[in-house]
Amino acid sequence: MSYKLFIPGPIAVSEKTLRAMSQPMIGHRSTDFVALYNSMQAELQAIAGTKDPVYLATSSAWGVMEGSLRNVVKKKVLNCMNGAFSDKWYDVSLRCGKAATALKSEWGQPVDPEAIRRELATGAYDAITLIHNETSCGCMSDLAAIMRVIREFPEVIAIVDTVTSLSAMPINKDELGIDVLVSGSQKAFALPPGLAFLSVSAKALARAATMPDRGYYCDYVEFQKNHEAGMTPSTPAISLFYALRSKLDDITAEGLTQRYARHQRLNRTVRDFVSGHGFKLFPKDGYGSVTLNCFANTQNVDLSALNKILKTKHQLVIDGGYGKLKGKTFRISNMGDETDASIQVMLTSLAAALAETPRLTTT
Repeated sequence: MSYKLFIPGPIAVSEKTLRAMSQPMIGHRSTDFVALYNSMQAELQAIAGTKDPVYLATSSAWGVMEGSLRNVVKKKVLNCMNGAFSDKWYDVSLRCGKAATALKSEWGQPVDPEAIRRELATGAYDAITLIHNETSCGCMSDLAAIMRVIREFPEVIAIVDTVTSLSAMPINKDELGIDVLVSGSQKAFALPPGLAFLSVSAKALARAATMPDRGYYCDYVEFQKNHEAGMTPSTPAISLFYALRSKLDDITAEGLTQRYARHQRLNRTVRDFVSGHGFKLFPKDGYGSVTLNCFANTQNVDLSALNKILKTKHQLVIDGGYGKLKGKTFRISNMGDETDASIQVMLTSLAAALAETPRLTTT
């Protein structure tokens, strides 16, 4: 049975994108590949708001997120945590042998810029990690306010995960002062999983050059050297490059301003509709994600039963809560290629499924 994904990722991939992946292979050291690689740089830089290169890596975003720690953390890293994935970054820091501090907020609460200032003012850190849009709880922190604080500490390199926000809303890497911007293919870009985006400032590149144990697969210096030749350090997933080329054509045709407005509009449509059925948004007011909505299960709906009905009767699925929020929240994506029409079909199906889904009894 085929069904459509309205989970926070991977998300639905268009037939056009899938067809693009079926093109014949080319050598990754060939002039054809160099032309393909170089053809995408200007558009990727525009999306990321940067004059720096945008490297492309065959990995999940976590590959370059972990690699970034190895490239820039000499002294200590401050890991900002307000959900499952930002919590994980602290664990990854420790597994990489880095000195790290967990700056914890409750899941669903935005990262506090003042808490960052207090920690960085100690002088103990040379790097900080932040997830802009924490999908586990649908909370989007105030990136501009946070970066204003981080810019007060020029020795600190900011590593920012934009996996579920890049291409769905304006993110101006250079203007904000982000040193390392990381993203992935399977979220707002509406591509299959397996491709990571990485843009690195000159400051971060210089730091990496001094790190003796930065490894190879995500070595910034190797990325830059190969980028200058229109290549990648290791053999890339060429089919995903074809898919990205096709998707960039789509984004250009729509226009970034229109794309951002569409994501905002669809996000609000979902939020208003589901709120009208008695559910409350889980994250703090004013900090909800623009690419998905995470709702508290205030109606005690059996979310497992709900998804079973949605899948079998309506050929779609939503998310029934992540980690410790499983069953307590549900998440609905509006990112990627969704339209007013496709969102309306999903919401109509959701209303019908909710009407026949049992409620859980509380003791």
